[in-house]
Amino acid sequence: MKKINFQDIGLIDYQQAWDFQKEVYMKVLNNKINAKGTDEENYLLFCEHPHVYTLGKSGSENNLLINQLQLQKKNATFIKTDRGGDITYHGPGQIVGYPILDLETLGIGVKEYVRRIEEAIIKTLKEFSITAERLEGATGVWLDTRTIKARKICAIGVKISRSITMHGFAFNVNTDLGYFKFINPCGFTDKSVTSLEKELGGRQDIEKVKAVLKENFLEVFGANLIG
Repeated sequence: MKKINFQDIGLIDYQQAWDFQKEVYMKVLNNKINAKGTDEENYLLFCEHPHVYTLGKSGSENNLLINQLQLQKKNATFIKTDRGGDITYHGPGQIVGYPILDLETLGIGVKEYVRRIEEAIIKTLKEFSITAERLEGATGVWLDTRTIKARKICAIGVKISRSITMHGFAFNVNTDLGYFKFINPCGFTDKSVTSLEKELGGRQDIEKVKAVLKENFLEVFGANLIG
């Protein structure tokens, strides 16, 4: 059974959280290089961000549909990142998860890693009586994929270097979905986004959702919390 160090770092600026991820990543990498790595060198960070649009390294800035002045009026920022995927939005009421895991110690590859993140979200939604699934040809977690109402509730964009993961997932709980109107989410122009709040018709207890998600994440990765 692997062990994961969990931290909820709360509402935090995107760049500040990215810098923190890099610090943790380097700690895990240095221990690995020096053969000091242990099961404890795996982390799961939860947080929320102020309004921000982030663009993956293979994404197109054309998928941001507003200019800098309009961003300022929306109290939002735009940041280019080194993760995979295209453009997405982060904001209050959204659970952003940053797993920093050594996939070698877990014995899995990149595709299986992403699949397990999706599975943790799918299992969490099931506990709230929502049936979610994967969409062929796209990462993330979706609802009603076989209909014209297909919509994404969780985006995934990761970076893997030296088998160690960074970045992660963004799960819409009480997210202001209006901010998605100003982008082509994940590069899609024909699909919408949703949230737990929208699907259930009322604001949700995000701390409860975090607790359920954390347990499902540990289960799908076959891990225990440290401490």
